[in-house]
Amino acid sequence: MRVSFTVNGRPQEADDVWEGESLLYVLRERLGLPGSKNACEQGECGSCTVRLDGVPVCSCLVAAGQAEGREVATVEGLTGEDGELSVVQQAFVDAGAVQCGFCTPGLLVATDELLERNPSPTDGDIREALSGNLCRCTGYEAILDAVRLAAARTEGAV
Repeated sequence: MRVSFTVNGRPQEADDVWEGESLLYVLRERLGLPGSKNACEQGECGSCTVRLDGVPVCSCLVAAGQAEGREVATVEGLTGEDGELSVVQQAFVDAGAVQCGFCTPGLLVATDELLERNPSPTDGDIREALSGNLCRCTGYEAILDAVRLAAARTEGAV
């Protein structure tokens, strides 16, 4: 089947998609967007998180056909056209929240969605928004610091 949808604001098509093919596979292998990572393929780690019509989802659990006619936003869409990092991306760098980097794309997408929905999140809000994203390297403190920093910069406080 052919799947037509919008990815990061651009119309995209994937041909010869088989019925059980995941959105993650289509994004990475057919559209050349390797940012979303393939780790658990069970929706447990969050490394493949993208936004589907604005809602964070594990793209490994979404059949590609479910994206037909819909809007998908990946980590690649956070970076500006000129290659400039988004506020969220820069905050993760500045706070040292990036180590091995495998979980980072999903965390960035989830953080971006959180701050769009709630520009002044509490620590509880942050923890809840990122609860579907696992990290083995950072111990989460740097990640929490990064989200707080991004929120402050979004609000113009830093």
